[in-house]
Amino acid sequence: MAGLTVGFGEYTHAIVRGVPASLPKDALRMNEANDDVDLARARREHELYVGVLMHKLGLQIVELPVDDSLPDSVFVEDAALVCGDTALITRPGALGRRKETEMVKKALTDLHLNIVEMTDESATLDGGDVLFTGREFFVGLSKRTNQRGAEILADAFKDYAVSTVPIYDALHLKSFCSMAGPGLLVIGSSDGAQKALKVFERLKDHMLIPVPLTQMAKVDGSLSCCSILVNKRHEM
Repeated sequence: MAGLTVGFGEYTHAIVRGVPASLPKDALRMNEANDDVDLARARREHELYVGVLMHKLGLQIVELPVDDSLPDSVFVEDAALVCGDTALITRPGALGRRKETEMVKKALTDLHLNIVEMTDESATLDGGDVLFTGREFFVGLSKRTNQRGAEILADAFKDYAVSTVPIYDALHLKSFCSMAGPGLLVIGSSDGAQKALKVFERLKDHMLIPVPLTQMAKVDGSLSCCSILVNKRHEM
């Protein structure tokens, strides 16, 4: 993919938040018939995930305090978007999740990023609906993200093109796709995702690190949901 941003995919920090005790009972679900979440297993899997970020990828971990009053707060990705030195604090589509942005905003402020807040009450935007390729943004228009949210994102990151993608059978755009590296988009194994694009064979020569997420998946969580990645080379 030509024109990729220098350093795309390189990060120094990961913001994460632990699994609240309220997750199994109170986390939002697209399908209320989903299996029960095993809290202890969910926490073990999250610890493994954070361990990969720290020890395999060498990232500095910024761990936010667990808040049992915010059952979805482990999915920090939805609360903010970071590109370069700018952090856009989102306005999550689920009303009960909007308090999650407070602690995330503080952490990003402490990293000395330029903070842009989404204050338009007509706008909604979840970070899980935003895919950055290194030269452009794709924004999923879903039950959690609307056109106005996409417009505010475009205004916050004026150097990049922004395209919208209708989402019909998933919670978020990144429920079924993500970037695996510069110029490489990966698509999930669901029927809908596979119809969109088949690229798994292109991963043959890449190192894969398996990380289980069986319990988060029961509340519609995916791997990228559980961290906000930041590239901040300067001393804090």
